[in-house]
Amino acid sequence: MTFPSVARLELDELLTQLVERAQDVIATQGRLRGLLRATRMITTDLRLPVLLRLIVEAACELLDARYGAIGVLTPDRRRLEEFIHVGMDTDAAERIGHLPTGHGLLGALIDDPRPRRAEDIARDPHAAGFPPGHPAMRTFLGVPILVRGEVFGNLYLTDRRDGQPFTAEDEELVLALAAQAGVAIENARLFQESQARHQWMSTAAELVGLLTTGTDTPLELVADRMCAVGEAQYCAVVTASAALPAHGDDSRAGRTVRLAVALGAGEPNPTGAVIAEDGTLVGQALAEQRPILVDDPQLDASDLERGEDTASLMVLPLPVPRHERAIVLLVGRDQGRPAFTEFDLDMAATCAGHIAVALELAQARAERERLLVADDRGRIARDLHDHVIQRIFAIALGLQDLAQYENPTNAGRLATYVEDIDATIRDIRRTIFELRPGSTGTARGGGVRDTLDKIAADARPGLGFVPTVRYAGPVNSVVDAGLAEHASAVAREALSNVARHARASSVTLAVQVVDDQLIIEVIDDGVGMSETTRRSGLDNLRTRAESLGGTFTVTAPAGGGTHLRWAVPL
Repeated sequence: MTFPSVARLELDELLTQLVERAQDVIATQGRLRGLLRATRMITTDLRLPVLLRLIVEAACELLDARYGAIGVLTPDRRRLEEFIHVGMDTDAAERIGHLPTGHGLLGALIDDPRPRRAEDIARDPHAAGFPPGHPAMRTFLGVPILVRGEVFGNLYLTDRRDGQPFTAEDEELVLALAAQAGVAIENARLFQESQARHQWMSTAAELVGLLTTGTDTPLELVADRMCAVGEAQYCAVVTASAALPAHGDDSRAGRTVRLAVALGAGEPNPTGAVIAEDGTLVGQALAEQRPILVDDPQLDASDLERGEDTASLMVLPLPVPRHERAIVLLVGRDQGRPAFTEFDLDMAATCAGHIAVALELAQARAERERLLVADDRGRIARDLHDHVIQRIFAIALGLQDLAQYENPTNAGRLATYVEDIDATIRDIRRTIFELRPGSTGTARGGGVRDTLDKIAADARPGLGFVPTVRYAGPVNSVVDAGLAEHASAVAREALSNVARHARASSVTLAVQVVDDQLIIEVIDDGVGMSETTRRSGLDNLRTRAESLGGTFTVTAPAGGGTHLRWAVPL
């Protein structure tokens, strides 16, 4: 049986078309299977850095592209913050140097986030050329990746391995993959945020525990933990020594705060450095009492508010209305690190709130302990005054009465014992003054007496012996910190003069509070003052006394030596 020639030709054409369509269907099914495989591929990991690389690898495999990359946009969506590439070997990447930031054809996709294809990159009007060492690339396909309706970044593919330009079908497949990638990225970001939230809360709980139980370096501890949890390379703690004026108060102008702690990868800023409130980020945060996210610290922050390479900065005022010190935390990340986001700022501000509460609790705990100690000392002081001193005084009276009936030798010895008892009573009375609640000695951990005792001990190498130190009256109770500094300077200068010029074998430092005056006397048995002795140090002591409304004299006792007397009103 035979068919007409025309009919046979038509049948051949129909069979050819059927085969071609079958091949197209097979190819389409293959690409759909590739899309499903790519979709499965990008849902295998919730770690965002790993996920981004998986997306690029899946896109390259789907379209059989030689090179691929994802550019992650900065929060302001003006440039690229990260650039994850696939297909380029390590040597080529090192030759190129810095990664793209969003110029040329990549920048055009940032400015206009719509799919873009190019058959020849070099001929595209937006092309900016390749840097030296960059591999040759010809065809291009770029599509945006949307997360919750906002552009997260762009997916770039170049050079199909078959040498053909990217087609409209390729664009549709990559758009479908980009849509799936957006969902996967959102899930990864939610997972990442949940992990970060857990870390911030754990750090806050740890800091609260450590601060409330007591630590010698609370601010250093806070800076170290904030640096770690924030994955930061710079962290500083700034303190204002007194309560700040209300918002809008003119007394804020010209105020300064101090850098209490500074941690950084490079040379840290000097502790104790002064920062002006006016016109600084610290001043703004204190005035507005709100956290601030700084995108360009190199432009907006002062040198002491950032590290040398800080590229993203959080300024966090601690809400401590009752605390005597206003505190601001500065946390920064260097260039090349992801910039802080609003989520980071919210978590850091929440952690700062917990830190503020912990510091308040620690201060309240310390105050409570001081009150308990003061109450206990008050009880001891009352017992000493009401019982011990009275019994000793009764013994002294008894000895005095007994001395009347003894021979002169024994009477003299009993009188000596009575004098010793009187001296003991004076010592006990002085101790009672130091134990009384509210004394400055309790608040300062020893007060001026401890300071003067140390100055006397330090004078031993120059003198060759330890000077005698005597106290009378409530020295620690009534001498405040400012007057204590003057007293320390007077004692140090006077003992230094004795060591340099007097050639004394004994010296007494007597400190007493009498008639609302602080009187410091230094008495030695040396050679006395000569006409050639330099008097600049003594002039300084006289100036100190006169500036406080007091007096200063230097006399020579009849038995020799020198008697220095420095007296100022309390």
